[in-house]
Amino acid sequence: MTASNPPRAPRWQRSRPWNSVDLLSLDFEATGLDFRRDTIVSFGAVPVHVGRVEVGQAVYQLVDPGHVPASSESITVHGLRPVDLRGAPSLEAARGALGSAIDGRFLVTWWAGVEAAFLDKIFGGGVRRWRRRAVDVRDLVIALEGEAGRQLTLTEAADRFGAPVANPHHALDDALVTAQLLLVTASRLARRRRVQLRDLQRLGGPPPVLARPRAPM
Repeated sequence: MTASNPPRAPRWQRSRPWNSVDLLSLDFEATGLDFRRDTIVSFGAVPVHVGRVEVGQAVYQLVDPGHVPASSESITVHGLRPVDLRGAPSLEAARGALGSAIDGRFLVTWWAGVEAAFLDKIFGGGVRRWRRRAVDVRDLVIALEGEAGRQLTLTEAADRFGAPVANPHHALDDALVTAQLLLVTASRLARRRRVQLRDLQRLGGPPPVLARPRAPM
C-alpha cells in the first residue's frame, strides 16, 4: 500500500549552496534488505537547517512490521526483537509522521539506494525519483577518501572524520551521525570550490537501482 509522495523541495533550490537549503537526514532499520519482501521497523529523521543540525526537532519512531518477520541477521544488527515492536504504530499509522518530516526537504542518507527503495515501498513514486531527492553522504566520503572510502562503514567513516557515534544501528543515532558527516565532508569539499546542493547530489554519478545491496553497516 502506498500514499502520495510528501511534497518535494523546489527543484531550483538544487542550484543554491548546500548549506542554504532545508535537508533531512534519514535512516531506516528494517526486517531485512530484500526490498520485495522486507519493511521498516524504525526510522530516525534529523533536520539540517542552513548548515545546522537541529537535534531538538529530530523524530524517532518504532514501526510494527505486521506479518513480515525480521531476519535473524537484521535483528543481530539493529537489536529490535518482535517483543520490542509489539504495540508500535503500524506502517500506515507511522507514514504520516514520516511524510511530515520529509515534507519540502531534500534528503541526506548513508547509502541512499536503501532509503530510496524503502521510501518507494512506503509512498510510491519510484526508486530513481527518491534517489534524486537525496544527497548520499557515502559519495562525499568517497570523493574525499578515494577508493578507500568505498570500504568504510558509517561508523568507520564517522571515526575517520571525527563525528561522534553513541549507538550504532539505532535509526536516530545513525541519522544524526549521517547529518554530522554531511557537515564535515561538505565543508571540506567547499574548501576547493563553491559547492551547490546539486554538486553533492552528482558526486556518485547516475543513481543505481539496487535489488539487494550489501548491508550499509
